[in-house]
Amino acid sequence: MGGAITGILLAITFVIFVIYAMKGGNLTVGFFAMAVLWAIIGMVPFQTAIKEIFTDPVLNYGKTAAYIIFGSWFGRVLVDTGIAGSISRRTEKVGKKRPVLATILIAIVVVLIFTSSYGVGSAIAVGVILFPIMFSIGVPKPIAVSVFTIAIGAAMYVNNVLFVQFQVFFPEVAWGPHYQRFGFVAMFVQLAVLIAFILFNAKKIRNGKPIIVESDFKDTTLDVPIWTYILPILPVALSIFAKWDAIPALLFSTLLAFLATGNMKSYTRFVTMMNDTAKLAISDIAGLLIMLFVLTMFQSAAIHATSSFTELFQQIIPNNKLLLIVIVAIIAPLSYFRGPLMLYGAGAATAAILVSTGLFNQYFLYGLLVVPSMMGVSACITQSWNLWSVQYAKLDTKTFLLTGLPWAWGATVINLFVAYILL
Repeated sequence: MGGAITGILLAITFVIFVIYAMKGGNLTVGFFAMAVLWAIIGMVPFQTAIKEIFTDPVLNYGKTAAYIIFGSWFGRVLVDTGIAGSISRRTEKVGKKRPVLATILIAIVVVLIFTSSYGVGSAIAVGVILFPIMFSIGVPKPIAVSVFTIAIGAAMYVNNVLFVQFQVFFPEVAWGPHYQRFGFVAMFVQLAVLIAFILFNAKKIRNGKPIIVESDFKDTTLDVPIWTYILPILPVALSIFAKWDAIPALLFSTLLAFLATGNMKSYTRFVTMMNDTAKLAISDIAGLLIMLFVLTMFQSAAIHATSSFTELFQQIIPNNKLLLIVIVAIIAPLSYFRGPLMLYGAGAATAAILVSTGLFNQYFLYGLLVVPSMMGVSACITQSWNLWSVQYAKLDTKTFLLTGLPWAWGATVINLFVAYILL
């Protein structure tokens, strides 16, 4: 009887959390409340909860936090040294005569930059360069916004900084060849769908009315060596081919960006640039880090609270991988508004339950839940840089969702089957 009551209470609080997350509730508050509630409902001993739920997970997350900080710093450096802007400005030269080709090149540039860059600050800094370019060559605002956000989502499949954040849900999954093979295929699939989206809207782009947007961006095209255009993908390349850890790869690339753009010509200039970019980068992700620390508490609480229900979950959840893939492909939009398929939302509880069953390989579960989560990252209004993009373009939310959702959903369906094959 006690077990049944516990199960009912866990289910009720899960539903409440899903509703709370989908209505835009603060996730830091939500995850902490759920960690406390599930520790109480699961009758976790007080001292065990203090150590194994509210202490150890946070301390063990320190390594991941370092990855996030260095990734955000690298993204800020790419922007503030002029490298990201220089790449963007060179694509603009194509735009006046071939706006469709220019739009495709811009999408590729965004993917290139965000394979290693991370953070809403970096996204905004790149967006204030690229949106005026797209508007000036006649790309309609709804199309321009979706190109930008879906391109960032594509890059996130191979962005190590985002990978280590999602990795907390699946401790057996590692950043290595097994995942990287899937990550690059998924990235190219989403990029291919995005290019199809641009070609589908080619007539609207060609016939679009140019809009001139005032920008404070300084044109640094002539100041930045062309060879620095490889820097956005250098950390990923060092990680894959030289087997470097992400932190030295990001740090080396950051220092190389400073050196190549003349920001190390004097000690004073270097220190000033280093401090300024670091401060901005860390402020960009301060709230995210706190949320992720609290998320680890909830993850641990979920494992403790659901451990006694593993057999029940095993009986309820389909044990056929292909059937699960088909189900998730159909209900993928539940990743929107922080729903039960979004790992930065109610999907955290879904992941905890699926992992606790032990029914599936964690690489498979990673693909099963990360792919729809990437759909949310790419085209949901609750993603911070998506919301900023919509506000910057003065676009209404409904138009944004209707423009991007069908294409993001299409990429998600394909990538779920890619995950089934490769993971």
